[in-house]
Amino acid sequence: MSGTSAAVGSGGKPGRAKVGAGFEAVFRDPAGQAVQQRWSDAALAVAFEDLDPVASFPVVPGRRWGPGLWWSATTGRHVACSSNAMRAQLMVLDRDPQVIGLSGRPVRLLWRNSRGQVRSWVPQLFVRNADGSALLADCPSHPQAGGERAQQAATAMTAACAQVGFAYRRLQRLDDTLAANVRWLAGYRHPRNRGRPGLMTAVCEVFTRPRPLIEGVEAAGDPIEVLPVVFHALWHGRLRVPLDAPLHERVLVSLGAPHRGGGAAGPPGGDADRGAGGAFGDALGTEMPGGAGVVRGGAPRGEADRPDGGVR
Repeated sequence: MSGTSAAVGSGGKPGRAKVGAGFEAVFRDPAGQAVQQRWSDAALAVAFEDLDPVASFPVVPGRRWGPGLWWSATTGRHVACSSNAMRAQLMVLDRDPQVIGLSGRPVRLLWRNSRGQVRSWVPQLFVRNADGSALLADCPSHPQAGGERAQQAATAMTAACAQVGFAYRRLQRLDDTLAANVRWLAGYRHPRNRGRPGLMTAVCEVFTRPRPLIEGVEAAGDPIEVLPVVFHALWHGRLRVPLDAPLHERVLVSLGAPHRGGGAAGPPGGDADRGAGGAFGDALGTEMPGGAGVVRGGAPRGEADRPDGGVR
């Protein structure tokens, strides 16, 4: 990986790094060394989806939610995460079959403003798509989050990405119902929820004709064993439900798109890494996120619900 070392101060911010007329990138190579490179060169040569954060997320005193890690079913690795808003966007991207790579804060962009002053910004997310295209994104909790500085940075990021064929977006906050449904399904993203050999195939077969969730579950076998497999299939798109309405036991489930791979290897933490709906079956008769019904059965015991929704 070519490039020059960049001076990095406290918190990972560039120190006396030399900045020319165009955009430049600062990132950490696989050995952890800070590298500064022309943005146009780095965008072509660097797999940002594989890099560690160039700077840690700040910890804000008094805030109830702090930085953590999201285990990605797409990559089988953890992605640095800073907020509930960012976690929600990560969940949606992690389900997207076109997404093949995700990383948190892998690059800092440097540029000079109209007054010649050096400015910098670290986008929260890097996304690599299957067609090779890439997205840099921020995940504000509301449209005005970050104030004027964030808006100015968004303009600069848009211009920088346009130069290299990337895209930049400030991702809009998810609808509450969609966020709750995806968070529930995320609790079953891990491959351990595929079930015993043959069960996933049987589950998909019972929903070849659209039918209510609980009817298909009971047709496939014991709900305690089948429900986690159904939710895993819904997460990965093998089965499909409308996610803009609350999930409940009578929701109509149909066959989804062809399977894209079934998830990556498990996280180091094993069964501790669960989504907010992860303890669905620790007690029979758990209410689903929409509050519209009670489903009988659930996941294997011993997989306790995590209050942080699977960020660790």
